[in-house]
Amino acid sequence: MDEEELKQVIIIRKDLDMGTGKTVAQGAHASLMSYLETVKVHKDVAERWIKEGEKKIILKIDDEEKMKRLAEAFKYKGIPCALVSDAGLTQLPRGTMTALGIGPWKGKDLDILTGALKLL
Repeated sequence: MDEEELKQVIIIRKDLDMGTGKTVAQGAHASLMSYLETVKVHKDVAERWIKEGEKKIILKIDDEEKMKRLAEAFKYKGIPCALVSDAGLTQLPRGTMTALGIGPWKGKDLDILTGALKLL
């Protein structure tokens, strides 16, 4: 991989009306899970991202199906990502998809599919 800027994108479902703490926890799960996926297949990318300061962008989405389609598109392109399903212990039913973590990966590759989404 060339020396392009690396970043991680976290997408949070806003249609669920999660509390602030729940939202932050789900974003943290997405970040860590996606990072670990990157380590499995592109350890060099993960290490470089850590050294460069772990740039993250947090975006919002309003629909579970849209989020699932995004995850499928990134997987198809070979870009590491991870969907977060809630454990159902507090605010949401078990299995509710709450967040999607993508990368770390080349920013321009992430922007192609996430560029239309708004910041959280």
